[in-house]
Amino acid sequence: MYYDTIMAGFGGQGIQTISLLVAVAAINKGLEVTYLPSYGVEKRGGRTNVIMVISDEEIGAPIIHHPQCIIALDSIALKTYQKTIQEGGTLIYNTSLIPREEIERSDIEIIPLGCNEEAIAIGNSKLANMIALGAYIEKARFVSFDEIAAAMEEVIPERLKKFIPSNLSAIRRGMELVHAL
Repeated sequence: MYYDTIMAGFGGQGIQTISLLVAVAAINKGLEVTYLPSYGVEKRGGRTNVIMVISDEEIGAPIIHHPQCIIALDSIALKTYQKTIQEGGTLIYNTSLIPREEIERSDIEIIPLGCNEEAIAIGNSKLANMIALGAYIEKARFVSFDEIAAAMEEVIPERLKKFIPSNLSAIRRGMELVHAL
């Protein structure tokens, strides 16, 4: 098993959180992980992305040029990375901030998610990242919902643990949306 991904958006969207959840869940499962976060010095609004490789064998290099999956939570992320997705790969994108006409590829699987609207519908606009995470784990299938839930206990700071149930609901919703496509 080998799965490489780039998750990207702007600071404050939760890219760093969802990628760390995936990395910790994969490590806890005994998989090999490379995890390269990048973010601007701004607390919110700067560019942020994570390059991640998950494998059941030793990983030779942490850099990827043609990922199997991109999660793009805003238009700049899409413009930056959509051409790099390998043929037959997957694009998970946030239709709340990215118009469909910005999608230029027809040789990849496209998973459109209204992340912001879905998050609002379940009661918290800050859960848009978890909607995307749910779609990702449902599509990639190398970690399960339960493994992500267990990773939350490690990753989420104590002061925010009260939000774990709503995060889990949003992840489930993202999983459901993939099934509905």
